[in-house]
Amino acid sequence: MTQADNTRSTNKGKMIQSPVMERVQAILQKEMVREFLAEFISTFVMMVFGLGAVAHMVLRENTLGSYFAVNVGFGFGVTIGVHVAGKVSGAHMNAAVTFTNCALGYLSWKKFPVYVLGQFLGSFLAAAAIYFLFYREGSHSICVSTAAIMEFTNGNLTVTGPIATANIFATYLPDHMTLWRGFLDEVFLTGMLQLGIFAITDKRNNSALQGTEGVVIGILVLIIGVSLGMNSGYAINPSRDLPPRFFTFIAGWGTQVFRAKHWWWVPVVAPTLGAYLGGIIYSVFIGWTIPREPQIMENPTEYEDHQLPKTMPHHTTTPSLASVPVPTSNKSSIRPVPPSNDSIRIQQF
Repeated sequence: MTQADNTRSTNKGKMIQSPVMERVQAILQKEMVREFLAEFISTFVMMVFGLGAVAHMVLRENTLGSYFAVNVGFGFGVTIGVHVAGKVSGAHMNAAVTFTNCALGYLSWKKFPVYVLGQFLGSFLAAAAIYFLFYREGSHSICVSTAAIMEFTNGNLTVTGPIATANIFATYLPDHMTLWRGFLDEVFLTGMLQLGIFAITDKRNNSALQGTEGVVIGILVLIIGVSLGMNSGYAINPSRDLPPRFFTFIAGWGTQVFRAKHWWWVPVVAPTLGAYLGGIIYSVFIGWTIPREPQIMENPTEYEDHQLPKTMPHHTTTPSLASVPVPTSNKSSIRPVPPSNDSIRIQQF
């Protein structure tokens, strides 16, 4: 084939591929698609680091991992997730946080299933990735330094007992806790999480410096784990707990993953309730008490011509997904102020 033929073939290929690539690019640039992919990838990143840390602790019985390392894995997994998707979707990585933002008016309800589907899919695939990385005997697998699931359990995948491995992927209630104490624990912890996130990202308050929100929120998750995580394993996130539990059901652990102490529904319901209560508490007792700063009118001659005051109410500038509702002077309803479009959208795990 001559050089001219090669040139014509290459140009023909470009002409054929160009419309396809343009169509794919147009689809990926749609807002809903971008936010779905952002939640999917950020949740996948967070869960890979978090579940990997748990696998080290469980499979090596604290010789290569530790409870503190698990908290570090999840905390800084959240930090990396924020950097991956914070400017696209806000990097919620948490269905309870997404619910709270929708309930308080900071996110449209039509985006709720998009966010949650992305989070659930990312979490499920992260569980699958950890399972296959740690499945076989250590010397023949990618994780050469780590005892594998099948070697640790002698091929017996169990949910409870001394060689239980289902707890690598989802939380399970310890023996010293009752179901309803665990429920209240998850409500309280997730409320603390949501309250802390609102405080960190509320730019009318003493917020974190721009660009450091991810690190500070990661530290918040770390602190919750090391100080309050013992009782229930601090799921504090339906997207962190339910999809990996479904994966273990499919992968061979069986129905016991849902039957053990009937715990499976608590990490779904309790964090959702807790996040909403935490958001309300911050909004009412902190957000509404912060005075709104006046905004100087751009054209001062308007005062002379129309006898108008030189200042006008200034809408609050807060993070788009962590805005705090502020009551207006002429309405008695508790409608939140719409978040500004130019602020960073940070609100996750």
